[in-house]
Amino acid sequence: MAFSPRFAPVARSLRNCQRPVKYVQRIRPVAQIRWTGSTSATSEPFQPSDEGGTKGQSYSAKEIKFTSEAYPHIKKDPKFTQLSTEHVQWFKDLLGSESAVIDSLSNNNAADDIEPYNADWMRKFRGHTKLVVKPESTEQVSKMLKYCNDNMLAVVPQGGNTGLVGGSVPVFDEIVINLSRMNNIRSFDEVSGILVADAGVILEVADNFLAEKNHIFPLDLGAKGSCQIGGNVATNAGGLRLLRYGSMHANVLGIEAVMPDGTVMDDLSKLRKNNTGYDLKQLFIGGEGTIGIITGISILCPQRSPAVNVAYFGLESYNKVQQAFIEAKKQLSEILSAFELMDGKTQKYLAQVKGRKLPIEGEHPFYCLLETSGSNTDHDSEKLQTYLEHVMGEGIVEDGVVGQDATQNADLWSCREGITEILGHWGGVYKYDLSIPIGEMYDLVNETRDKLTKAGLVGDDDSHPVVDVVGYGHVGDANLHLNIPTRRFDKAVERELEPFVYEWVAKRNGSISAEHGLGITKKPYIGYSKSDTMVKLMKQIKELYDPVSIVLLDVGTPI
Repeated sequence: MAFSPRFAPVARSLRNCQRPVKYVQRIRPVAQIRWTGSTSATSEPFQPSDEGGTKGQSYSAKEIKFTSEAYPHIKKDPKFTQLSTEHVQWFKDLLGSESAVIDSLSNNNAADDIEPYNADWMRKFRGHTKLVVKPESTEQVSKMLKYCNDNMLAVVPQGGNTGLVGGSVPVFDEIVINLSRMNNIRSFDEVSGILVADAGVILEVADNFLAEKNHIFPLDLGAKGSCQIGGNVATNAGGLRLLRYGSMHANVLGIEAVMPDGTVMDDLSKLRKNNTGYDLKQLFIGGEGTIGIITGISILCPQRSPAVNVAYFGLESYNKVQQAFIEAKKQLSEILSAFELMDGKTQKYLAQVKGRKLPIEGEHPFYCLLETSGSNTDHDSEKLQTYLEHVMGEGIVEDGVVGQDATQNADLWSCREGITEILGHWGGVYKYDLSIPIGEMYDLVNETRDKLTKAGLVGDDDSHPVVDVVGYGHVGDANLHLNIPTRRFDKAVERELEPFVYEWVAKRNGSISAEHGLGITKKPYIGYSKSDTMVKLMKQIKELYDPVSIVLLDVGTPI
């Protein structure tokens, strides 16, 4: 069965393409700015300094404003002990290796070495820590936390430090417990597909290891080359594979964690069925390290699919996007692995900034990227072709293309994954990560754009701080990334955005943080997603597991 006439030409044009379109050299950003605002929206990572540089080049951590200065309402709890050289020596004696301790308290030459652990990936938060310790075993973590608990020393657990809400860096002088040396894969059972590994294993390393066993880690992120699987579990990371494989709550079978008093919770179960009381591991998944530090996980890893297809198509309305998703679930069900949304503006800016052609001709108000993963190439291709012919024939999809090999699939994926980078082209971005009922997801983008336009903040020249308002995200997960690219961070823009965005989400029983967690950024706004009763219960859990509160909830106080 052939493609419909409208779909066939584009399919052939990509089929004949030998390699992805080459990108031209990127133009220097018009504005070169640094985050100075106080809004809870995350900012574009690695903003250039005021002195110059190009987009994508990180300025020094020392140029980031201290979190304690940017958020003056956050106060250090006076009950905590000031770090001393005696404390530092205790950690050195425990760990032995000099490389396992970075100490700027007694060694001024280490000040530059310690700064990367003080600053977050978004270049928005910066702490005052003078001690970073890197344990290599659960036993060492246990001894550390017991010592800190007994001596009233505050700590912050840190993995790959790729979080977007400031949850993995200190605010004051908390001790950073970095898990990068806990990087061993402990075991893998090829029959059950269960992986047991240290929390400090890098996600990409785990996935590459599993690839050799024809399995796949049930999570994929843009930061996979740096993020650690313990941090992924602690933040309940979502990513691109959630539609197919579910969240960390669904895949993690067991957790090994150290409680704030040093007690080791050994629950590294490798059982899919274990109905013997409370499932305590779930408290640590998404708990952001606030009730204990995850040191090991056991996780169910599915068989890697040998047959992967990617389709990219344009649609005339958000209603058509929903129809295409409904049909995809009906016709592709068991092989559907991703269904991503990009509005027309994101793709227009992608082409403009990157100097590349989009995979299909013309402009469309919306674009979708669909991926299937299965075990039989012929079977999957036939199902995808039938689906595409149907949505084209019914007028749901206007135009589209299918990748013919892994290189072309990667090029199609770059149209989705390249959005984050290009939106920072003009200088900065206000970013919101939200869960909203699918039917209303894009309404927020339109209403936010209308609100900012009415306020006179959106325009084509430098007199307007806002370039545009765009939306993209995971349709299958009802997860919208609302982004506002700007020429400069502006208090007038921030006043229009907040609390408007959170109030809008709250009215629809959505979530103010779909994937990124609370951290410093979102904690003050938790009331928009959780009731007073829920917040009270969370406080009680925190007080039960960490009565001294040495493991900080990113802001120096319990929830």
